[in-house]
Amino acid sequence: MRKELTIRGLIIGVVITLVFTAANVYFGLKAGLTFSTSIPAAVISMAILRGFRDATVQENNIVQTVASAAGTLSSIIFVLPGLIMIGWWTGFPFWISFAICGLGGILGVMYSIPLRRALVTGSDLPYPEGVACAEVLKVGSVRDGAHASDIEHGRAGLLAVIWGSIVSAGFAVIVATQIFASDVAHTFRIGRRGAVTGYDFSLSFALLAIGHLVGLSVGIAMLIGAVIGWGWGVPHYSALAGDFTTAAGTLAFNTWSHKVRFVGAGAIGVSAIWTLLKLVRPVSSGLAGAMAASRARKAGKADTLPITERDIPIGIVGLVTLLCMLPIAWLLGYFGNTSGLGAHVATLTIGGVAYVVLMSFFVSAVTGYMAGLIGSSNSPLSGIGILVVIGAALLLVIGVKPYASPDAGKALMAFALFTTAVIFNVAAIANNNLQDLKTGQLVDATPWKQQVALVIGVVAGAFVIPPVLDLVNHAYGFVGAPGAESRPNPLPAPQAGLISSLAQGVIAANIDWSLIRIGGLIGVCIILLDEILARTTRHRRVPPLAVGLGIYLPTQSTLMIVVGAVAGWFFERRADHTARPPAAKQLGVLLASGLIVGESIIGVILSAIVVFSGKAAPLALVGRGFETAGIIIGGSVFAVTVIVLYRWILRMATARST
Repeated sequence: MRKELTIRGLIIGVVITLVFTAANVYFGLKAGLTFSTSIPAAVISMAILRGFRDATVQENNIVQTVASAAGTLSSIIFVLPGLIMIGWWTGFPFWISFAICGLGGILGVMYSIPLRRALVTGSDLPYPEGVACAEVLKVGSVRDGAHASDIEHGRAGLLAVIWGSIVSAGFAVIVATQIFASDVAHTFRIGRRGAVTGYDFSLSFALLAIGHLVGLSVGIAMLIGAVIGWGWGVPHYSALAGDFTTAAGTLAFNTWSHKVRFVGAGAIGVSAIWTLLKLVRPVSSGLAGAMAASRARKAGKADTLPITERDIPIGIVGLVTLLCMLPIAWLLGYFGNTSGLGAHVATLTIGGVAYVVLMSFFVSAVTGYMAGLIGSSNSPLSGIGILVVIGAALLLVIGVKPYASPDAGKALMAFALFTTAVIFNVAAIANNNLQDLKTGQLVDATPWKQQVALVIGVVAGAFVIPPVLDLVNHAYGFVGAPGAESRPNPLPAPQAGLISSLAQGVIAANIDWSLIRIGGLIGVCIILLDEILARTTRHRRVPPLAVGLGIYLPTQSTLMIVVGAVAGWFFERRADHTARPPAAKQLGVLLASGLIVGESIIGVILSAIVVFSGKAAPLALVGRGFETAGIIIGGSVFAVTVIVLYRWILRMATARST
């Protein structure tokens, strides 16, 4: 009997989850994006399990399934810091934060089970990261008795991840000394009306690697969004303000933060609704398939089901879902009571649970679809959070605000964010689980064992997130939070800032809906363009959600991703001329994974150093006068290093092919 769900596999997966969750939390707060941890986890697992003769590709798949929870459960950073930003929390209470992450994550696994048939087995969605991870697992399962070239390629993949991690970690440490600049940025005025704009290329190997992974279509879409935001939005709205006294950099940031991001929110919201409408039929078919499998089990024919059709039984899914709703109801009631809304606790609890049940399923379907289309690293979780928080805030305005005291506004904002956090975790894990289940399908894994493994990964990740959030909050703080202006380098946490601003605007009835409507119209235009391209070209697409991300993320987070997408495209064109193009491209994916992991882990370590030293830049070796030199030196080293790494990977791929 083959080994699959084993104790040793679960232990390895949990350890990797703890490390990668911490890395992802930090990087997501800094850049506004999280990364998929499935591939690097698979490589590490293969290196460890290779010493056991009875290890299997399915056991390695379980390890990456557990560890992949780190890539998406950490997406809670797109919502939870909002409670700090509005001044409701000053820290992250451990057990409440743990419960939000754990319960929401388990619900996400349960919701993804009936969606699997619709979006994985019965769909032609490409699942780029799921397929890539399956290929990595297949390479890693090659034994010493296999063909020598396959063994060499497995070793090359491990080298790519290790050296990618070392290079990005080393560069991040030098950036912390301020000898290398962290970015190349400039803001400036244009025209006579006081308009401003700018650009910011972050010297981040992790962002470059994310661009490589998401591909050229998504990179170009994000560039379109950045051009809309910073080529039209920021200049247009800053010119309307007619402010000639504020510094260009400050004015540009304020215009983007208070105006342009809401345009991006509208674009993301329309795109997410469009995606949901496209899923009605396949989701219905998936539910029908789950019921058919349940009937087969009850008739004693479970063994006749193909191994890839053996999910956790739908009855158990329903029971676990119900059991999760009970503590969620308690959490909502507890939060309502402690926030001064005790007179409305019954309405808040019942309404909140109903909203969680219904909205969770819808957002799971949307994010699962997008994971299949463009990969979980670029999933539209931020856009989903926007929709969810607006819906929650509107319901509170209709059902509670008229009957609450005039000073209950902040409490209602906090409750909307709290409810959104639970639903957000559901969407994140459902998105991740469907990606993992695609990998499992390709390596002949058992779905129910993967689903159990992901529940374990969720619980492990939920233990890490609250203390890491507390660590970075005390080290840096968040942009927009009370007292953040006194911190030298507060973390942007852009999605959390946007979502909390939306909750505040809806509750206070001062949100500028015209900005969201403009964004919605842009979203409609992008959807039409994408559909036209889908019908008239083979591979050219403009993912609408990626355009929305490009509008509301700062260029610090987007432009290097675009560079990475273009660099990855050139690399793959060169890889096409090697003897084994798929193997060469896979090494590029593994290098990118290593670049992300190294920088992210160093980011967490630096956070701890900042906290314990009490200094904003404890590793700084030079002062402000070195900034220009740092840009020249850092930018040059960054560019040369990228070229050297890609050339090395191509040479290694060519050597392994001969």
